[in-house]
Amino acid sequence: MSSLIEQAAKRLEQLKRAGVDIPDATPRSAPAVRQDIAPPLPASAAKQPAPPVITSRSVVIDLDVLAAAGIVSPNAPRSAIADQFRVIKRPLIANAIGKGASVVQNGNLIMVTSALPGEGKSFTAINLALSIATELDYTVMLVDADVARPSVLNRLTLPPSPGLLDLVVQDSCDLSSVLLKTNIEKLTILPSGTPHPRATELLASDAMTRLVEDIGSRYSDRIIIFDSPPLLLTTESRALATHMGQIILVVNAENTAQAAVKQAVSA
Repeated sequence: MSSLIEQAAKRLEQLKRAGVDIPDATPRSAPAVRQDIAPPLPASAAKQPAPPVITSRSVVIDLDVLAAAGIVSPNAPRSAIADQFRVIKRPLIANAIGKGASVVQNGNLIMVTSALPGEGKSFTAINLALSIATELDYTVMLVDADVARPSVLNRLTLPPSPGLLDLVVQDSCDLSSVLLKTNIEKLTILPSGTPHPRATELLASDAMTRLVEDIGSRYSDRIIIFDSPPLLLTTESRALATHMGQIILVVNAENTAQAAVKQAVSA
């Protein structure tokens, strides 16, 4: 056997010397298989976490304190003031839902104001909002737009809270984050917000205009009550009035001069 191998080896050597091409019998390694690896996705294409759901903060209004202060309360027995606001709210609701004597544009936006301070406009705005909140078919938002002299939260025994001014100053602020959901099922409150040295100017700004339009269109099924500054004290309430569908002018009987009332109506 060994001689045969030696002879074969010699023969191969001779053939190589003679120039004969002898194929290499050594097994070749298998060709590498190319594996394409996908490049990493850019950060923008990666799955982003869902944005947090912003909800309104819940607050509790002391209904017994309201009743003691002569304010309409859902828990209070029938009273003269409750009956008076039933009469006042009925045509306002009809106009708000398009069932009044004529079609009122932005009828769900109602401003409560007065000629001068101290005539009872905030008291009226709160009572009107609470009276509408007792309705079975409607909800109401009470906006404290008297940013220079806010009083709604104090009258409702609630602590200060971010609100209207924060929305006007910060475009990125979400409305739901500053709304207060109350223990009165159909009533939400938008406070005046963080005090600002230019509060009255903010009320007359373009940002305020956009906010009012947004509130009115976003909550078309909700009646919105604005407690506004007095008409003769500043010009901001006049700017706000241009966006309203309905305006209530509160007059302090036998106290406010007739000339001031006429001037306020003219404004």
